[in-house]
Amino acid sequence: MNQAWSLISVRYARYLTIKRLAAGLVVLGISTGFTFASAATAIGVCAEGYAECLQTWKADRLTFLKSDGGYLNLAGLFWLQDGGHSFGGGQSVDLKFPGLSDGAVGYFALSDDGVRLTVNPDFDVRLNDQPISDVVLRDDTSNRPDVVTYKNFSWTIIRRVNQFAVRLRDSNHPALTDFAPIDYFPIEKGLRVTATLHRYAEPRVIRVNTVIPGLEYNPTSPGVVTFTLGDEQFELEAYTAGKELFLVFGDTTNRGRTYPAGRFLYTQAPESNEAFVLDFNTAHSPPCAYNDFATCPVASPRNRLPISIEAGERYDRSSH
Repeated sequence: MNQAWSLISVRYARYLTIKRLAAGLVVLGISTGFTFASAATAIGVCAEGYAECLQTWKADRLTFLKSDGGYLNLAGLFWLQDGGHSFGGGQSVDLKFPGLSDGAVGYFALSDDGVRLTVNPDFDVRLNDQPISDVVLRDDTSNRPDVVTYKNFSWTIIRRVNQFAVRLRDSNHPALTDFAPIDYFPIEKGLRVTATLHRYAEPRVIRVNTVIPGLEYNPTSPGVVTFTLGDEQFELEAYTAGKELFLVFGDTTNRGRTYPAGRFLYTQAPESNEAFVLDFNTAHSPPCAYNDFATCPVASPRNRLPISIEAGERYDRSSH
């Protein structure tokens, strides 16, 4: 196995153990309050042939989506306001966990330190496999966000700027077994292009809309990626994602064949201004394509291409 493919495998393994979110972003590692851990990355050079490597990439991506830290088990996203919020099952609670009928398991409350969780007596709610009764939870902007469990549910606190929400997961979510196969365009080697990063004099913090009205994603952009298709040059503003570049782009396929808000694309960040590969065959739908409980950025106006990129993931709302 060559070095490039080894690096890819290492990153997949790392993401498959992550139980954080959001976006920007991380999109999929970006520490701006969003984490889009997608386990989707550039393919690079493949010893066994490009088609085989791309198939492995697709299989690994599906494995991630179905993992504990993926997106198919998301069961709720509850934005917290001032005051206490009861949670659990039944009609009397503020935050209803789907399928649960246990009454009020506990309460969430905003405090100066973040979000405090108070558990009612006789409920076995756990943090790090230890019973808890009262604790301030570390959110997903920390290095070690807390993951709380109760029965088949787990949850974390996400922070987007100065807003907090409870992100709920269900290990018995029907999507984990009923998820339809992901549909992709046929491989188009002509859309595995040579690109160049034109760096800004200084990195810029960008304002990007998300699928949630009023909620912004503020990634850092090192510059603009340019590439040529046919005789025409195009550009996309890139965002920093660890050692990678993260692109949220739109094109004319968004009008019915791909996710309307745009698709995600990663590539290894060049060390300087040398050319690198931008592979649209690995373009994929954001987490919001699969459920209503993610906080995904949408393609900005400057990142909407006036052409069809018929490569990567397609989208059928009726299937997901």
